[in-house]
Amino acid sequence: MFPAKRKIAFFTLGCKLNFAESSYISSLAPDNKYIKVTPDKEADIYVINTCTVTAEADRKCKQTIRKFINRNPEAIIAVVGCYSQLRAEEIASIPGVDIVLGAQDKFKIYNYLDKISGKLLEAEKVISDIKTSNIFIPSWSAGDRTRTFLKVQDGCDSRCSYCTVPLARGRSRNAGISSIIEEARKLAETGITELVITGVNIGDFGKTTGESFATLLRQIEKVEGIKRIRLSSIEPEHLNEEIISIVAQSHKIMPHFHIPVQSGSDRILSLMRRRYNRKLLEARITRIIDAIPLAGIGADIIVGFPSESDKDFEDTYSLVNDVPLSYLHVFPFSARPGTEAAGMEDKVRPDIITERRNKMKALGNLKNTSFKSRNINKTDEVLFENKVKDRMISGFTRNYLRAVHPFNENLKGQIKKVIITGINPSGNLTVKLSE
Repeated sequence: MFPAKRKIAFFTLGCKLNFAESSYISSLAPDNKYIKVTPDKEADIYVINTCTVTAEADRKCKQTIRKFINRNPEAIIAVVGCYSQLRAEEIASIPGVDIVLGAQDKFKIYNYLDKISGKLLEAEKVISDIKTSNIFIPSWSAGDRTRTFLKVQDGCDSRCSYCTVPLARGRSRNAGISSIIEEARKLAETGITELVITGVNIGDFGKTTGESFATLLRQIEKVEGIKRIRLSSIEPEHLNEEIISIVAQSHKIMPHFHIPVQSGSDRILSLMRRRYNRKLLEARITRIIDAIPLAGIGADIIVGFPSESDKDFEDTYSLVNDVPLSYLHVFPFSARPGTEAAGMEDKVRPDIITERRNKMKALGNLKNTSFKSRNINKTDEVLFENKVKDRMISGFTRNYLRAVHPFNENLKGQIKKVIITGINPSGNLTVKLSE
């Protein structure tokens, strides 16, 4: 039997949206029933919020589940989220798992935990049909006074041929702007400095309310108390002139864009069922730099998509080489069950995928170093975090470069104007205060 107040710990895998949702679910825990502890401590209940975007993500999920089962075999193990939505039976078959909740059902976790007083002989599974869901559950991260993630959108209607997100999270949906602004005001009152707008496909905001992402940005920008606003990943087709202009004209919205480029080959983009071509990618990135010369622009790249030829890869390589990107996230193609791409023929050999990934990552490192060098001797602003390492305090510039400064207690959580002086051996910018 567990004590009257049970210790509960949350562990999150995957994207920033998952972290925001985990934080929100944690905040709902009734104080008279639960004591929240960090996942490295022994707990009575472990809640694992999962990701299933790649085969590697699946492997990490199973590894994590077993780690917490071994840490405390008597603890209740609740596995929730995207991996649960798609692989409920597989998870439930792991000895020691007690609860499996899908992407929508995880928000009701306390309804199920309250009914359980000990380990179950058989895992309880609750997986609602996400395909037809039009329910939007608001979420935000908590506990970090420097940066908070605010969920404004969920689900995706794009149906890219390689992606399980629509299967795991359902259709695109969102709350109305007025309710999101109210949430932003409440977060501002807690003293947070930077608000990160997140979702599955944030540029698709407005599908369920007839509003627009541009209007949402303009309204959030007016919220008093929030000094910085940052966008999470935004699809190329949604990164239009209006959005770029809003960011360029704003001091609050950071000049930082993360774009899921995926490929520079029109043939591969078509097979992926992406909604743009190389010409649009080049035009949007060029327009960003014209408007904001030192904007940080990151990109996701997938290498080894089925039938990707040497020419297709070189098309992607040349795109990345030619446009002013500041960093890359490079992923080997991962065949996800239930997707169209999983059944495609002419798979690329693993050794070729590894070779292409290494080549692309090397190019990404060069682009990143070049971008950092372009910032040296420039004046910027850094939001210093509470973390201290090697007697240095660090934070991010407006264009999303990590910068370090000799530790000063007074810098914690503060935005300071700095002069960028160089790059240290760890690859971080070195800065000095300019005021």
